[in-house]
Amino acid sequence: MFHLGASAEQWAARIRNPPSRLDKLGVKAGMKVRLLGPQDAEFRQELSRRGVELARSKAELVFLAVQKKDDLVELAYLTDGPVWVVFPKGSQAVRADEVRTAGLAAGLVDIKVCAFSATHTALKFTPRRTDPSRKPVTARSR
Repeated sequence: MFHLGASAEQWAARIRNPPSRLDKLGVKAGMKVRLLGPQDAEFRQELSRRGVELARSKAELVFLAVQKKDDLVELAYLTDGPVWVVFPKGSQAVRADEVRTAGLAAGLVDIKVCAFSATHTALKFTPRRTDPSRKPVTARSR
């Protein structure tokens, strides 16, 4: 048992209503999302219910589903915005370290990992900053 004090009700609300998969992935209503590779029907339905626009180009967020290491070559063409790489958990066909290495080689930086489903993991990449003198954007500087 532990005491949360004033934040107890907020914690209880989060426990009763955990964030959805789309919330964890940062998908917002009205967003332009691009899907590459084989995506499951349930994920497509979630996106549709959220009001997401599926785009063929100039997407705000890209989901690249890979089944094997060779599929990671696509990352080289997705360096202009955030990309989630979705891959099977515990598979020898494509391992997390291979996904990370491919992203870094494409000039991307891995920033977040998420349990995509019971069978798949997602690793988020964003473009690497080219100007090291730029200060990172924080909640205070906005």
